[in-house]
Amino acid sequence: METEDGHVADSALSAAKLAPAIEIVDLTDDNEEPPHATAENEDSNSDSPWESDSFYEDYLAANNAEEDDDGPPDPDLCTPEEAANYRRLLKIVGIDQFIIRTLEQGVPAKKICSAFFKPQRGLMDEAPDEAWYPLLGKLMERFMFTRQKIPQYNTLDDAVSLLQKSKNIVVITGAGISTSLGIPDFRSKNTGFYAQLAPLGLSDPQEVFDLQTFQHDPSLFYSIAKGILPSTKKFSPTHAFIRLIQDKDKLLTNYTQNIDNLEEAAGIVPDRLIQCHGSFARATCLDCGYNVRGEEIFDDLKAGRVARCKECAKRIQQMKPLGMKRKRSVNGLNSKKKRQEFEDSSDEDDDYTIHEPGVMKPDIIFFGEPLSQSFHDRFRRQDRLQVDLVIVLGTKLTVAPVGDIPGSFPPHVPQIFVSREPCNHINFDIELLGDCDVVVEELCKRAGWDLQHEMFTEGQTVSVKPLEEDGEESKYRWVLKSDMKGRECEGNPTAGVAFEAASQHGKVDEGALHGDVEKKAKLNGENNSSGIRIG
Repeated sequence: METEDGHVADSALSAAKLAPAIEIVDLTDDNEEPPHATAENEDSNSDSPWESDSFYEDYLAANNAEEDDDGPPDPDLCTPEEAANYRRLLKIVGIDQFIIRTLEQGVPAKKICSAFFKPQRGLMDEAPDEAWYPLLGKLMERFMFTRQKIPQYNTLDDAVSLLQKSKNIVVITGAGISTSLGIPDFRSKNTGFYAQLAPLGLSDPQEVFDLQTFQHDPSLFYSIAKGILPSTKKFSPTHAFIRLIQDKDKLLTNYTQNIDNLEEAAGIVPDRLIQCHGSFARATCLDCGYNVRGEEIFDDLKAGRVARCKECAKRIQQMKPLGMKRKRSVNGLNSKKKRQEFEDSSDEDDDYTIHEPGVMKPDIIFFGEPLSQSFHDRFRRQDRLQVDLVIVLGTKLTVAPVGDIPGSFPPHVPQIFVSREPCNHINFDIELLGDCDVVVEELCKRAGWDLQHEMFTEGQTVSVKPLEEDGEESKYRWVLKSDMKGRECEGNPTAGVAFEAASQHGKVDEGALHGDVEKKAKLNGENNSSGIRIG
């Protein structure tokens, strides 16, 4: 069990009935199973008290104001000294042991809660102590995952100095490092890939990357996949920056959330790269597990056609007896009527029943799939112990467990954030706001590093100004802007993708994906070009 600054899993939380629906992502516990890749805003458990719309979240939001000190101290709440001691204990022993040493020893949950915030007088005063359990769980989770800013690191020059002197740099990257190539990010309001999927009529555009949805109807994913399939092996200046860190023998690990595999094109070596969400580099048959290079299914992806397993096709051909008529199933999903027909057939005939070749799935991590064990092993056995600088590039860190990485490093390790917009849910030491390519070029110029890339423009100058917040200039958030109007890129490949997908696949809605019989029937009609029946 972690005893310093790790995050402990929720076994004691469940035992104490604090919040049975919570999943506290633990990147440091050797006994922890790999958590599923889930978006922070995913509404997969509407009954959970951890949802942002819950009473407890609202209660926290409504009770941040300082209470009047005119009245006598409330004996049900912590004194300032007790609160400091409880917070210190939680950081040292972790959630599991903290609960054993406090709640299970008879300390009221309300009192423990007051160590992390000041409850408003009167509200929930008559509630049983158990009513405070979910709130206590949320407060402890927030406290454990809140990184404290290191005060001595603030400016662009501080970032340059850290870059120069650090020897074991962890780089965490997202879609923002590829947008200059015309590859869209996912979550930008109007231009992101999910925004382009509006014509599909999905209740949540992330459903196209849902494992169960893919298993039911892979044609939905294949109809839109060309919008995120890299059309080039060119890499951005930010990719080149990471390669330069590697060439200087300073790169410990690049954790990338991108699936475009452009890190490989940039020359990031496999033993310094963790592709957290997989990539298009490989593809696997869902039936037999046959694995191929991703290029073998690229033509299908570009055509919006479901790729089939060639190995399955070979086996089916070999099993086919000469002169024998056989019944066919579709991907092993037979209707009740077909199963009844099979019951009337002889055992010998059943032996020769064949299936369609299996569906090839790119080796990207869908929602509902666990991340690779290498992600967890690498982090807790090497990177967390050796890192001396963290650089986050082009990601808002809204998807767990990658979004939890910054809060899981030792608190003394400095962290730099580079993206177009500020990050408000993690306390970084320095935030450099602007296009990633512009920021890394300026960092290298100031560090005396020779960063070369064909997209750089001769004579570019960059202005650096503090970000204004509430009428005041920030001391650690800096806006970097190039004097150039823009750089060449190949254009946004998602233009028209959603429209084409909707036309080819038919109008898709929640009912079609989750059990509406009539709408399934429509999808099984002429608009479904996959050859796979749903349900």
